[in-house]
Amino acid sequence: MIGFWKIFSFINLLGIVAFSISGSLKAIKEGLDLLGITVLAITTALGGGILRDVIINTMPIVFKSKENMIFAIFGLLIGISIYKFEGIENSMLILIPDAIGLSAFSATGAMIAYNAHVNIFGIVILATITGVGGGVISDILLGKIPSVLKDDFYASCSIIGALLFYITISFSKNITLSAVVCVVSVFVIRILAIMLNWRLPKFK
Repeated sequence: MIGFWKIFSFINLLGIVAFSISGSLKAIKEGLDLLGITVLAITTALGGGILRDVIINTMPIVFKSKENMIFAIFGLLIGISIYKFEGIENSMLILIPDAIGLSAFSATGAMIAYNAHVNIFGIVILATITGVGGGVISDILLGKIPSVLKDDFYASCSIIGALLFYITISFSKNITLSAVVCVVSVFVIRILAIMLNWRLPKFK
């Protein structure tokens, strides 16, 4: 289990920094003050993991690990620095960190689900909740319908990544390989969705 927690910790902290950056830039774009920016950045970075841990009936990792909050604040400072030096006119400055966070958290959600011995549906659900949960909470705080429900090919990336995680680990029994497959697949699919403007069908 040492190997599991090492790879989990690395991917988890990567996701926290990435989502904290995208959350802080989103908050700046919405005109929030420093407190609002901090709250939105930390909520985006940590919200999905908290929801995941509550669902599996365990103490959220963020409440046991100092590193999670430290890295969330680190991401917040990076986000503010990006705004100061680059501005927020380029939407890719928000979308790229967000894609990294989505891919990282989809993998950690799948890893925790697998470690909790849930079935394929549990893996998909926990991976998706971990990946999109923080963003959903931040949109609600901003008084918006969560974008994941109406705008983007977004949560679908997590679902596909979780399925690939399950397939990989079923054949290889290698948690590290499965996590890497999940991270890479979610990131690539999300970037393609942004570049090609993929959307799920709507009914009017």
